Amino acid sequence: MSVSILRIICQKFVIIFYKGVVILKITNINELQEKAKEVRRGIIEEIYSANSGHPGGSLSIADILTVLYFNEMNVDEKNPNWEDRDRLVLSKGHASPALYSTLANRGYFTVEDLKTFRGINSKLQGHPDMKHIPGVDMTTGSLGQGLSAANGMAIAGKIDNKNYRVYCILGDGEIEEGQVWEAAMTSGKYKLDNLCVIVDNNNLQIDGEISDVMNPYPIDEKFKASGFKIICIDGHNIEKIISAFEVAKNVKEQPVCIIAKTIKGKGISFMENQVGWHGKAPNEEQYNQAIKELGGAK
Repeated sequence: MSVSILRIICQKFVIIFYKGVVILKITNINELQEKAKEVRRGIIEEIYSANSGHPGGSLSIADILTVLYFNEMNVDEKNPNWEDRDRLVLSKGHASPALYSTLANRGYFTVEDLKTFRGINSKLQGHPDMKHIPGVDMTTGSLGQGLSAANGMAIAGKIDNKNYRVYCILGDGEIEEGQVWEAAMTSGKYKLDNLCVIVDNNNLQIDGEISDVMNPYPIDEKFKASGFKIICIDGHNIEKIISAFEVAKNVKEQPVCIIAKTIKGKGISFMENQVGWHGKAPNEEQYNQAIKELGGAK
C-alpha cells in the first residue's frame, strides 16, 4: 500500500493522499478533545430535541468515535460509499446519537440535521440505518449482531485483497448475547487481523451493573480465548485511544479487542455513572446545564 503524507507545519493535522482520496486527520490532542466536546454537544442536542434517546451510552463512546473518525479511519465524507474506506459497525445501535453527531461534525450531513433526530420525516432514525444515512456502514439495533456483520466485512476485505480495516463497537451489556461469542470464535478462526473490536466497558446497562444482571467478566480472558489480541485502556484518554489503534494496526494473524474502560454519561456531571440516564432525555433545565458544562452552545 502506497500512502504519501504531507505534514502541516502547525502539526494540528495531517493530510493523507490515500488511493486517490485526500483525507484530513487531526493529530493535535487538544483539538481532538475539543472535537469530542462538540460530539457530546450534538448528542445532547439530539436527545433533547427528540425528547427521546440514550444519552448515557452515547456519551461514553464519544472520545472513541472522535479518534476513529478524525484521527484513525480512512474515510471520505464526500464519498460515503468509497469502496476502500475503513468501516465502522456500531453494534450497540441505541447509541446512534453518538455516531450521528460524529458523522455530522465530520461533514457527512449538517450539524443542524441533528435536531431532527427521531423525527417523523428525519433520516436520523433511533437506530443506525445504512440505507438512508450517509456514513452508516451497517444497520444495527438488535443487540449482539454487529460483530457477525463486521466479520463478514473483514472476510470480504481479505478475499478482495483490500487494505481497509473494520471497527466494531460493542456494549459491555450487549456481550451478554450469545451470538457475540459465536462471532468472536469466527473472528479468531479466520485470523481477521483487519478487524478491531472495541468494548465500551462502562459497567452499566438498562437494569443496573452488568455484573449483577448477567456477569460477562472477565471480558479480556473471554476474547483472548477466542484468539484476540487484548488491549486495555482508559476509554476517555485520547492519547491512549490513539496508541491502542496504532498497536492494533500492527498486529498480524489475529483480531484485536480493545477493552475501553469508560464512564456512562461521561462529560455531564449529573449523568455520569447514573444508570437512570441509560435511556432518558434531559428537561430544559438539565439541557441548559449539560450544554454549559460542555462549553456552551457553538
